[in-house]
Amino acid sequence: MEEKEEEEEKEKEERRRSRGKCRQRRRREGHEEEEEEEEKKKKKKKKKKKKKKKKKKKKKKKKKKKKKKKKKKKKKKKKKEKEKKRNYKIRQRRGGGGT
Repeated sequence: MEEKEEEEEKEKEERRRSRGKCRQRRRREGHEEEEEEEEKKKKKKKKKKKKKKKKKKKKKKKKKKKKKKKKKKKKKKKKKEKEKKRNYKIRQRRGGGGT
């Protein structure tokens, strides 16, 4: 009788322990899944941020190109004006109005 009771008590303790282990395992697995989901979300957010930065850089490059074009136009205008002045001076030296 005592042996049976002792065996039953041992079995109960083992069940109790295994039940606790299962709970712990479930908790751990749940946490791991949550952590994995959080990491995935963080990675997605990081990727999005990187893409935004690249777009900003492209916009800056376009602005620089516009500035260069404006500078070129200004230089061309200055050259034309200088040439007009030179031609005018030459015409004056030769004797002015043709008609």
